[in-house]
Amino acid sequence: MRKPFLFLLLSALFLSKTQGQSFQDTLKHEKPGLLDKTFDLGDQVIDLISGENWAFIPIVVYSPETRLGLGVRAIRVFQFRDQDNPLLRPSSLPITFLYTLNRQAIFTSEVNLWANENKDFFNARLELSDFPFRFYGIGNQPILEEGESYSTRYAYFHGLFQKRLTEGIYLGGRYEFRVDDIYEKQEGGLLDVGNIPGSNGQRLSGLGIVMTHDTRDQIFQPTKGWFSTITAMGFPAWLGSNFNFYQYTFDLRKYTLLGDQKILALQSWWSFTSGDAPFQHISLIGGSERMRGFFEGRYRDRHALVQQAEFRLPIYRNLGMVFFGHAGQVFSNFNRVEFSKMRYGAGMGFRYRLNKEGLNIRLDFALGDQSAFYFGLNEAF
Repeated sequence: MRKPFLFLLLSALFLSKTQGQSFQDTLKHEKPGLLDKTFDLGDQVIDLISGENWAFIPIVVYSPETRLGLGVRAIRVFQFRDQDNPLLRPSSLPITFLYTLNRQAIFTSEVNLWANENKDFFNARLELSDFPFRFYGIGNQPILEEGESYSTRYAYFHGLFQKRLTEGIYLGGRYEFRVDDIYEKQEGGLLDVGNIPGSNGQRLSGLGIVMTHDTRDQIFQPTKGWFSTITAMGFPAWLGSNFNFYQYTFDLRKYTLLGDQKILALQSWWSFTSGDAPFQHISLIGGSERMRGFFEGRYRDRHALVQQAEFRLPIYRNLGMVFFGHAGQVFSNFNRVEFSKMRYGAGMGFRYRLNKEGLNIRLDFALGDQSAFYFGLNEAF
């Protein structure tokens, strides 16, 4: 993967010097033509589906995990209480229903509230799903090359409240609950045998502490600042879990403005698990957010690390482009971490901004252990 990554990196640097400047300069001096009319039409469509309070967006998504998915998202972006305070960060309330060609039905609702001059933050998420998926085994080298199918119905909820201690530092508590009913397993497979923790379902209930360092200038499309989170969660039996384990997550992100709206986004993500954790809740990599180009959950183990970089640049009006690269692995204990076992990926994509707050549509093409397309909403990180 080093050659594709190097090629994409050189392409990004070239475009940052040429396309991002000369292409836009050329367009500025041209009379409005077909290109401008096309963008005007796109803006009119966005305005049409966006009401004063709510925007209703038809969803077409694609990823290797879901294949093609169709649905609808209703989203409201607003200021909570202090509506006349221009410095108050925008709150959001998205509601999504999605059905995929893999027969996956997903309903999610989430609320993000900023209040009290950005001193208080509240986040809650509810997810209900009927989700056929694939299990490849546990470890940095899949036991099952093609994976085995299983289906689970699950309900998930989490709630988080944080208060600002000092400028950019937030501290608070988090609660998680999840229940799974695995109603379909491949006969004679690893999950059917029953030796994998969680193969007969799970009930998780956990409490934790979350500390955040947040100095982003924007929520949805930051151009500079830090967004780093340290989370420590415990799922003890006395709280209602039928698995007793602890999980610690470090998510460190840095955004740097390189001039002329070009942005370098960096992420270092680490996850550590101790105790008796079910297979669906141990550390994993892959998917549309971490390690694009790798099937989500193909690599899972007690611990995981992911390093990602993304270079974002404007093209014209609401259209932008990104180049990204990443490396990561999963491991059972710390003496198993080896750079020779790292997995690498890279890719490129396009962005179309939907509103002034920075919500966007994204289309990514990634190379990892497979070639993959991702089509959906918002940035990967």
